[in-house]
Amino acid sequence: MKAFLRTTPAVRSHITRTNHLRLISRPAAASVHTAPELKDKSLFKEQSYINGQWVNAKSGKTFEVHDPATGKLIGTMPEMNKDDVDLAIKAAADAFPSFKKTTGRQRSKMLRKWYDLIIENSEDIAKLITWENGKPLNDAKGEVSYAASFYEWFSEEAPRLYGDTIPATVPGNRVYTVKEPVGVCGLITPWNFPAAMITRKIGPALAAGCTVVAKSPGETPYTAAALTELGHRAGIPPGVINIVTSLENTAEVGGAITASDTVKKVSFTGSTGVGKLLMKQSADTLKKLSFELGGNAPFIVFDDADLDIAVAGAVASKFRSSGQTCVCANRIYVQSGIYDAFAKAFTEKVNQFKVGPGFQEGVTHGPLIHDRAVSKVQAHVDDAVQHGAKVLAGGQKLSDLGANFFAPTVIRDMTKGMKISSEETFGPVAALFPFNTEAEVVSLANDAEVGLAGYFFSKDTQRCYRVAEALQFGMVGINTGIISDPAAPFGGVKHSGFGREGSKYGIDEYVTVKTVTLGGIGDLQGS
Repeated sequence: MKAFLRTTPAVRSHITRTNHLRLISRPAAASVHTAPELKDKSLFKEQSYINGQWVNAKSGKTFEVHDPATGKLIGTMPEMNKDDVDLAIKAAADAFPSFKKTTGRQRSKMLRKWYDLIIENSEDIAKLITWENGKPLNDAKGEVSYAASFYEWFSEEAPRLYGDTIPATVPGNRVYTVKEPVGVCGLITPWNFPAAMITRKIGPALAAGCTVVAKSPGETPYTAAALTELGHRAGIPPGVINIVTSLENTAEVGGAITASDTVKKVSFTGSTGVGKLLMKQSADTLKKLSFELGGNAPFIVFDDADLDIAVAGAVASKFRSSGQTCVCANRIYVQSGIYDAFAKAFTEKVNQFKVGPGFQEGVTHGPLIHDRAVSKVQAHVDDAVQHGAKVLAGGQKLSDLGANFFAPTVIRDMTKGMKISSEETFGPVAALFPFNTEAEVVSLANDAEVGLAGYFFSKDTQRCYRVAEALQFGMVGINTGIISDPAAPFGGVKHSGFGREGSKYGIDEYVTVKTVTLGGIGDLQGS
């Protein structure tokens, strides 16, 4: 409210009018929400999965999972601790000797069958995603297809773990390499893509011949459980996949995975701070690591860009999943020549959004995951307004819809000192920064500890090459706001982590390269 009152009368009038139009004739969340009806009710599991069995925590403790749109209870899941994790690690270790001996073609068929089952049950999986994550059902359906694609992709990579034949420098020697599975892998995944993040890790691990212990997110555990049930039906052997769950004990579970000498590799997607902690915890056991951590993506629009394409790209990049993705545009830099035109066209698009529960017809954007996310978004908006930025759309909670709803927001006239310039918002706030020159904006874009994704729009071919090479990010999108593709390597640089997921490189994170040297071959006998 204080931030609202500090805006100008014209801005307050615009906000009030815009939000009235956005909310009119929209029933409250509680009146439209019903639990989704699954075609296959057995996909809803309230247990964890260890050694091919659905199990409870040894302690008997559980935690609650709530619908972010309504706050209503969805169900409970086992609150596991170190003892449970140790059982899962043992199961994975026991299964590894036989699973690593399967051929790439055998593992390919398992993954392909799993993929087929996900596609057959995609509607139910999408409903679970919307229920526990909040994203609109159409977005959830898109995530299911994306998630399944990693099993399809790595089913095709499994038979192609090629080694090399290397010309030796020593006469009579022959040198070749083979790729071998690293062993038991600990996988820790986030809530924002409850299907895609876990398949992007399990797919290459199984393709390589590894076994896994995966920690599903406490906010969204049911999607992972349903996927695991389909993996069970696909014939994945007991112990190859193990899913542990926790909410309050998340740190203990992570510590058990990193402390275990049996676990040879850890893959984590989440915040930079947690990634650094897991890296420290893994040091004593010298694990192989791949981390996909925080981002603060710049989105640059040059004067020569196609305005309509740039606006569409910004909408897609910024507001997908209500801004709760690691590659979302966080800092939108627009060159001064088209700054006002872009701000106007972009705001018009945002004002067409419909916010509400994900199951409601026509809804384009759902709730944030919890109240802490809402508080962070509000703090970023308040900070920007206090330092002179102007709200063009949104800017406040939509309490009439529920506690976790925040209006899609556009703010202009941002400056470097504001929080959004240095912190990842992870919410539906589009912050517009003006700039004048190419060198200036590249410097601003690179002025961040993290380096996950960056985007820019231009019709100048030479500029496209020049700027793409100058940006210090693991992924760069040119004239597009969507860069995710199972065929494309996904990962960052600097404090955004290391390693790559997806693509032909993704499977290399789960193998070791063994060199074999055969000596004493000599000349043909009798010659």
